[in-house]
Amino acid sequence: MEIKKDINQWLSAVLENSFDGIYITDGQANTIMVNKSYETITGLKREEVLHQNMRDLVERKIISSSGSLMVLNTGGPITLHQEFKTGKKALITSSPIYNEKHEIIMVVTNVRDLTEIYHLKVEVEKTAEQKKKLQQELAHMQKELLSGDMIAEDENTLAALRLADKVLELDTTVILLGETGVGKEIFAKYIHQHSSRKENSFIRVNCGAIPENLLESELFGYEKGSFTGADRQGKPGLFEVADKGTIFLDEIGELPLSMQVKLLRVLQEQEIERIGSTVPRKIDVRILAATNRSLEDMVKAGTFREDLYYRLMVFPIHIPPLRHRPGDIPALVTLFSNDLNRKYGFVKTFSNASMQILTDYDWPGNIRELKNVVERAIIISSGEIIHPDELPMIQRTEAPKPRLLPARYGNNLSAYLEEIELQYINDAYHTYGNVRDAAKSLQMSPATFVRKRKKNSPD
Repeated sequence: MEIKKDINQWLSAVLENSFDGIYITDGQANTIMVNKSYETITGLKREEVLHQNMRDLVERKIISSSGSLMVLNTGGPITLHQEFKTGKKALITSSPIYNEKHEIIMVVTNVRDLTEIYHLKVEVEKTAEQKKKLQQELAHMQKELLSGDMIAEDENTLAALRLADKVLELDTTVILLGETGVGKEIFAKYIHQHSSRKENSFIRVNCGAIPENLLESELFGYEKGSFTGADRQGKPGLFEVADKGTIFLDEIGELPLSMQVKLLRVLQEQEIERIGSTVPRKIDVRILAATNRSLEDMVKAGTFREDLYYRLMVFPIHIPPLRHRPGDIPALVTLFSNDLNRKYGFVKTFSNASMQILTDYDWPGNIRELKNVVERAIIISSGEIIHPDELPMIQRTEAPKPRLLPARYGNNLSAYLEEIELQYINDAYHTYGNVRDAAKSLQMSPATFVRKRKKNSPD
């Protein structure tokens, strides 16, 4: 009798401490037992359901449906999703227990938590929806951009364009950062062409190409008679020419310090002063700038004004080099090929192997180098299909040769591997001082360790 009592206590302890929720009803669907995992999974207290009939619990919306009732109706096990008034969800399996007369005397329900799975499902669906929306946005951008010289097939390029989109309709100063040849001017034109100033001038100024002694007159203009050789009528500068439009200051890191002071005044006051005049002139111009240099390092070196640096860095956009946007390369090659075919009257295309070589190359000169390579290949190729041997201008590195075995082994790889294995075995034995620990460190059984040690050791 005592043994039976102990067994019942043990069984109760097992049920109570089960990781899954356990819910038991009698043959009339009255609740006779729940465990603590059931409380945790459902958020219900056991006193809310104990001694309650399942029909009442369903009617009072404590639970959404009852597996016990279904089992009593069908006579067989049932699995279903169940929701509780607490908002939690579970997967339940209800199974009948029969007596010797084949009557259902109990229904045991196993309950597993689905709340976290539902949350994950919602998150996955939300992420999928966001991804779909992003793909639609990118497809719209690509359709719009690919109508011109702008190529945006790679995700890194699209990320830079999406950043540019945030300031298209604003007059914010934008500085484009990136290596030489990455297409900073194309980005600048894109910003202008999609801004409210698109009907007015876009003036590009290469700050590094204008001699320093002419730079001020070119940018700000001069009054008549200002200096020897000046136009008799005077001349407006490029900032005035760009009035109501956009001026793009390329290579702005090349501006001498004397010009940086004057540019800072334009940014702060939106006014310029011609050479030979003391009267400031108001202008309405948006300034875009670009550089391949580190302006921050130039500020530290004293070659670029700190106040101008902060004025320009209101909205920086980094344009990735071509090696970081390989997805753009096939489309760029196609764009350049089409232009050159029209120019020279050819109908040439690149083979798949040639296109792969172009895509894999690092392009230190970026888009400018790619365009030159495409043009040279089209000119020197003999047929309509351009093959890899017609791309000698690309320096390809040879694949590394496989490492040779030490000479004493010839081509006997097995012997070489056995020696390496023996070195590891001996090192492990010397380190741990016994077979058991040494074998464990090498994830071997002691027997295997001993066998390999004997086999590979010299006599």
